[in-house]
Amino acid sequence: MVEAISVIKYEGSNEVLAHKHQKEDFTIGSQLIVHESQEALFFKDGKALDLFTAGRHTLVTNNIPLVRDLMRHGTGGENVFHAEVYFINMTTQMGIRWGTDSKVRLFDPASGLHIEIGASGNFNLRVTDSRKLIIKLVGTTEGLIQSEAVGDGLSYSNSMFKALIINRVKSNLARIIKEQSINILEIDAYLDVLSNALMVDINATLDEYGLTMPEFYVTTVQTPDDDPNYVRLKQQFADKTLKVREEEVKRAEAEAAQGRKIVEAQTAAELKKIYSQGEADALIIKAKAEADAYKMQAEAEASEMKMKGYTYRDETARQVGLEAMQNGITGGGSGSGGAAGGIGDVASLGVTLGAMGGVINMTRDAMSPIMGESQKVGQDFGNIVSGNTGAPAQAPNVPEAPAPAPEAPAAPAQPAAPADPVVAPWICPSCGKIGITSKFCPNCGIPAPSQN
Repeated sequence: MVEAISVIKYEGSNEVLAHKHQKEDFTIGSQLIVHESQEALFFKDGKALDLFTAGRHTLVTNNIPLVRDLMRHGTGGENVFHAEVYFINMTTQMGIRWGTDSKVRLFDPASGLHIEIGASGNFNLRVTDSRKLIIKLVGTTEGLIQSEAVGDGLSYSNSMFKALIINRVKSNLARIIKEQSINILEIDAYLDVLSNALMVDINATLDEYGLTMPEFYVTTVQTPDDDPNYVRLKQQFADKTLKVREEEVKRAEAEAAQGRKIVEAQTAAELKKIYSQGEADALIIKAKAEADAYKMQAEAEASEMKMKGYTYRDETARQVGLEAMQNGITGGGSGSGGAAGGIGDVASLGVTLGAMGGVINMTRDAMSPIMGESQKVGQDFGNIVSGNTGAPAQAPNVPEAPAPAPEAPAAPAQPAAPADPVVAPWICPSCGKIGITSKFCPNCGIPAPSQN
């Protein structure tokens, strides 16, 4: 009689990647318990058969079709079957350390120097395909633990993936540094770049075994600080950095100086603009003030004229008359001699006084000492200046002045005899009448001078 168990389960260490159950004979109706972090795979005759995920499973022929087809008969009944059950740990194995076992020779293209570096870090590991893991790694063994797969810490003795990790890290580390043009002196700034690139390359191989590294970290790159080439490389980099920094400082100073000049120029331009605008505003205000003052003065003068009863035209005539009077009194005449000069002076004085009479309406009593003819000429001029046309301007309610008496009494009237024609016209030396053709002046009676 074959001894069979009724409950199939495994509760062991988390470092175990795959565990083979100690029993191999089971009965139909047995309970298979698979924990949340596990998968259970039935294996028979070197073949991976039915796979169960987390949960309690009652083994019946319907849920183990692959096993059912290979069930062994005659071992105590049809309800008993023979198979290997592997429990696969699906949790992520954390913090597995790795490190290169030797230096990686690296050529630095920037300096042309060869240097040797090492690298180390850690990674996480997880099963992705139970069938691949059991078929390719476990086989007929009792199971698989973490140290057998990837080593124990930095020890890779007897680990299945020792050569894989070392090979992929050493070959890809130098290649990535070269492709990314990473300066070895700044390598710490590119650890994430190195980590991602190495993880992708290693996972491409691990996938064939049903494993993956969800995270792979390069935490340290060992540089050869005692290597003369590395020392020279650091010195070159330091010199270059200092020169670049000096140039940056100079450029910053130049830019600051240029910026300051621009600001000063802009400030000067703005100030000039403000000053110009201020001067323009001042001129506008001044001009407006002068215009307002002139307007106020003109309005005041106009109001004064209106109250006194005369207009701007009258005021203009008054100014002209005063100027004419000033010229007549102080001008000294025409300066010509003889009778003609005397007549001109008298006429000029008459014109001046006549203009005054026409402008300020002086009475003819004040003009009585002046010869009538000269007064008449002056009155006509005054009328012209004051804008009157027609009859001479008269002072209101002032009687007309009597005509001036002649300087010499007229000769007694004689019976008119036929006048002999005078050969040439003559000018009266007494009254100044011109163009006389008779023997006596028709105005004053002075006989004509001798024609001899």
